[in-house]
Amino acid sequence: MGKPTGFMEFGRELPGKRPVEERLQHYNEFVERYSEEKLNQQASRCMNCGVPFCHNGCPLGNVIPEFNDAVYRKDWKEAYSILSSTNNFPEFTGRICPAPCETACVLGINQPAITIEEIEKHIIEIAFEQGLVQPQKPNLRTGKKVAVIGSGPAGLAAAAQLNAAGHSVTVFERDDAAGGLLRYGIPDFKLEKWVIDRRVKLLEEEGVVFRLNANVGVNVNVNDLFREYHALVLAGGSTAPRDLPVPGRELKGVHFAMQFLKQQNKRNAQRDPLAQATIESNIVDFDILAAGKNIVVIGGGDTGSDCVGTSNRQHAASVTQFELLPKPPESRTSYMPWPTYPMTLKTSTSHEEGANRQWAVATKAFVGDEQGNLKALRIVDLEWTASADGRPAKFTEKEGSEREIPCELALLAMGFVHPQHEGLLQQLDLELDERGNVKASEKTYHTNLQKVFTAGDMRRGQSLVVWAISEGRECARKVDEFLMSGPSTLETRDACIQLQIG
Repeated sequence: MGKPTGFMEFGRELPGKRPVEERLQHYNEFVERYSEEKLNQQASRCMNCGVPFCHNGCPLGNVIPEFNDAVYRKDWKEAYSILSSTNNFPEFTGRICPAPCETACVLGINQPAITIEEIEKHIIEIAFEQGLVQPQKPNLRTGKKVAVIGSGPAGLAAAAQLNAAGHSVTVFERDDAAGGLLRYGIPDFKLEKWVIDRRVKLLEEEGVVFRLNANVGVNVNVNDLFREYHALVLAGGSTAPRDLPVPGRELKGVHFAMQFLKQQNKRNAQRDPLAQATIESNIVDFDILAAGKNIVVIGGGDTGSDCVGTSNRQHAASVTQFELLPKPPESRTSYMPWPTYPMTLKTSTSHEEGANRQWAVATKAFVGDEQGNLKALRIVDLEWTASADGRPAKFTEKEGSEREIPCELALLAMGFVHPQHEGLLQQLDLELDERGNVKASEKTYHTNLQKVFTAGDMRRGQSLVVWAISEGRECARKVDEFLMSGPSTLETRDACIQLQIG
């Protein structure tokens, strides 16, 4: 515990952000760094609780009080060692994780929680600056070869861990650059892509091989992989978007959010935004742009928020965001006690930049002009009734509330239902669960095929980046056990690191 009275002396304070009018002129990150004094103060607030519930809140089990103590003492080597023992990519989670660890923080019972996410980002960035992050090549190779299909956070984590165990790992990515959703789903103003490039370069130096533009099941024969590799890890994510099948869905101007976001990320990378559409059934052969249009984002989650921020940077005439559910409370209620994850109102930096947010609204139809272009949305207000646990359960349409609003571009940001079935999954004839995800238990990550494993959103469904990394790590452990017919060397390695930390 760095400073026993820290939590009484200092309040929660987040780093500053660049002014809205400035950041709307570019797609770069705009959150500033703590000063050395502020970082020391924020780390000192950690109480080193007897029962650190933040460990339980974090899917990775990050050893949070210990790295906070090291940050307070400015021992960056120790802080980095502790953080990297459980988290392969803190530079990702420190930027885009919703920080369930913070909502489980004991201090959060009666004070604002520790700024765990920001401290995590500072640890890894300082570690890179000080040269503490170096490629760690395995001393011995096992002679076993593993193919990881998908280079999102789950695939990258599995590849990193399997390579550390001494296996020869090749990552197959169907797009033109590694990163998956991190690359083409998360806007640059939340995660600049040099951050991904830096980590991929490090993985390559450690021995991981990346094959880009390699769509397994399309231009890469899956049978060839079965012959060449001793195990396959499927980490392709959940890429089939939830649709809105109402009248007018076919109109020009109604698009899935990821089509819109991916195009802008490609422009930022100076790549052709129309090239290599990765979702075969959702190819768009024209630019989707918000400039000068009335934009409506349907869906109130993170992807919807990303559409808001991107639309404002493209200079939309107006940006409106709809959510089907009622407006959540601003703080915990009796139905969401600490340390559970609270479903409270979240205002993102994109919302700060400007958006007309509306709750309990349903879209009845898309309205078009004579040329088949979208011109308006027909919407209706909803009245919700709550269940016994306080959650919205049933809704009815509010009489007399139906109306039309102008809209030339509607972005569907209602989440994803399951991985893409066409191609790889159908060719493998893999067993799926009742939600359409690849069926594999959390204990084994093993599919119904002998040497095929799966992890991340492809297995558990749409989830958080921190869960994807956790799944990739745990899946790698099970693959290692499968390949070596015994206890995983990764388990021994992680135990040694934890022992050193203790």
